[in-house]
Amino acid sequence: MPASNRPDRPDTQLLTPADAAYPALLREIARPPPQLFVRGAVAALSLPQLAIVGSRNATPVGAETARHFSSHLAARGFCITSGLAEGIDAAAHRGALAVGGRTVAVCGTGPDIVYPRHHEGLAAEIIATGGAIVSEFAPGTAVRRGNFPRRNRLISGLAVGTLVVEAGVRSGALITARHALEQGREVFAIPGSIHNPVARGCHRLIRNGAKLVETAADIVEELASLLATLGLEDPPGRAGPAPEATDGPAESDSSYARLLAAMAWDPVDADTLVARSGLTIGDVSSMLLLLEMQGSVRALSGGRYQRADKNRRVDA
Repeated sequence: MPASNRPDRPDTQLLTPADAAYPALLREIARPPPQLFVRGAVAALSLPQLAIVGSRNATPVGAETARHFSSHLAARGFCITSGLAEGIDAAAHRGALAVGGRTVAVCGTGPDIVYPRHHEGLAAEIIATGGAIVSEFAPGTAVRRGNFPRRNRLISGLAVGTLVVEAGVRSGALITARHALEQGREVFAIPGSIHNPVARGCHRLIRNGAKLVETAADIVEELASLLATLGLEDPPGRAGPAPEATDGPAESDSSYARLLAAMAWDPVDADTLVARSGLTIGDVSSMLLLLEMQGSVRALSGGRYQRADKNRRVDA
């Protein structure tokens, strides 16, 4: 049975589990939604998807990390799935769009109601570039707190794996991760500073068995066997290289430039960097983590750090 158009919303298609276009992975979860309302490309729902979720109150480092991971994974061929919320979700959608990838936004409202409202432009771009806005709630359904946990199970149910970038201990992203585990999907988490409250949820996930990841390649490698088991092809690479990991916020963000200037070229500890830069210890710790992941900074023994220079080798 083909997807049908809603007569009251001609831009919205209705899918049921009996439709061939209904996502196969979603059909496998407990209590699959009896109906899906889709704006945009229905075919995007059946692409190999990787969910990227996290805190609405993301740090600049967390948002940048989400964008970089999303760009790498989208360039590798994954469709990036998230919840169109503030913070990590929005960064994940934008990371995919930045490299010409496709992304799916799962809503806790009707598909015609964008929440938050200022993401209407982002939603329109998702649809225009071959992605989709999807909801199990009918057009016209307004914002209701109880709908978002239900939305989270769809995010994980559509995807072969879920990556949590930043999450507090009460974050909805942890609900998404729990659903992913119950659905037999992989859960990945990125560690953060011990001083960062929106990293504690990720640390809890890692302690409970989520896979700690440092690069997008870690995720691709881990998912290869799962994709084969599910009968899905390993996502093909797109034309052109994925974004370089070293192209990061240090080149464009004044806070990173200030931190690197405070570091100079000699080994230095975090407390000294706080004193020199005027940044907080939490900011410095989080920024050092991302700079290290990007190859801009080297972690040395004794809790010291040093700028990385490709043109010379300095032993710790």
